[in-house]
Amino acid sequence: MREYLGNILESGQTLSMEEVVGHMLVAIVIGVVIYLSYWITHVGSVYSKKFNVSLAMLTLLTTTVMTVIQDNIALSLGMVGALSIVRYRTAIKDSRDTAYIFWAIIAGICCGTGSYVIGAIGSGAVFILLLLLGRVKNDNRMLLVIRCAREKGMEIEAIVFKTFENKTKLRVKNSTEASIEFIYELSKKSYDKAHKTMPDVLDYIYNLGGIEYVNVVVQNDEIV
Repeated sequence: MREYLGNILESGQTLSMEEVVGHMLVAIVIGVVIYLSYWITHVGSVYSKKFNVSLAMLTLLTTTVMTVIQDNIALSLGMVGALSIVRYRTAIKDSRDTAYIFWAIIAGICCGTGSYVIGAIGSGAVFILLLLLGRVKNDNRMLLVIRCAREKGMEIEAIVFKTFENKTKLRVKNSTEASIEFIYELSKKSYDKAHKTMPDVLDYIYNLGGIEYVNVVVQNDEIV
């Protein structure tokens, strides 16, 4: 029994230099594909060149780990123990980044185990999908911020709901003894529609008097 367990723990196949080089070359190619995909689908302040380089490195590193482990149980257990002491606290700014991390890891596993076809087909499918859908932006929400004299509060509320046809939502209402601040949420479509019917909508609010400021903020992926 002891000999049997020892054989299992020590089992593992030795790869030739050509196979190891093949694993690494395929991993580099897929890593470049992941790099290009992230670069194409992320624009503006959301794009992080350091994170993109890390994705390509993660693919190669995962391939290296899987090439070392293969079917050696002893090495796999040791690797799990070594990695379990590391705590990862990378801040994810975009939910798509999680998908890219999994893509890099899975591609590295495929390359490290010699499953080139599966890794290539899977990476190609993900690349095409992200190319078609990856540049979606969340720019449909807007915030209308108005700060005015306290006695103008009810008048401002009436005008805002009338101008935007009751399609605004009052999110925040801050008040002091002398002033009051409203933060409304509305869709870009509602704002554009109101702006077409009343091009000087902001000037109209200022003409009421007692207005300290009126701000319009677009909530999209560029705000981090």
